Amino acid sequence: MQLNAKESLILETGYKVVNVVDGDGLILENIHSKSEYEFRLYGIDAPEIKKCRKLIEDERKLHLPGHLLIQLGYKSMKYLKELARVGANCTIQYEKSNVTDFYNRRLAYVYLDKGISINEIMIREGYAKPLSDYYCIELQKYQQLNFAAKKKMKGLYAFSTIF
Repeated sequence: MQLNAKESLILETGYKVVNVVDGDGLILENIHSKSEYEFRLYGIDAPEIKKCRKLIEDERKLHLPGHLLIQLGYKSMKYLKELARVGANCTIQYEKSNVTDFYNRRLAYVYLDKGISINEIMIREGYAKPLSDYYCIELQKYQQLNFAAKKKMKGLYAFSTIF
């Protein structure tokens, strides 16, 4: 009998960072197959870096101008590039029930060496916020980390309290 929801998680090793797409997306290469995949950091959301449907939605929801959101998006992407440097080894973990998003990107928790969660750091440091569009077992923790980052005005919260 399965009583722990975490048992529905799959862990895969043997990836390395190839590129940072934006503040919540990475291109990772499987070092064994040499195949590259786009991963969306699961359970988090960073501002967009270009005009798109989501940027327009965020403008409407947050009552912030698109050009400010794009500037915040670039700050988030810059932080992720510093955190997940090209060539860094990483491990991915995903939930069996949510493997891909609407755009068919793989959804994953991404860990650097020593088990450092990129998803968690992005929220803890204020460069992303929790996303509840897909079920995420880490949502409650991410919400607490986000509250603390906002209270301390960390990361993007130094520029806007509602990004």
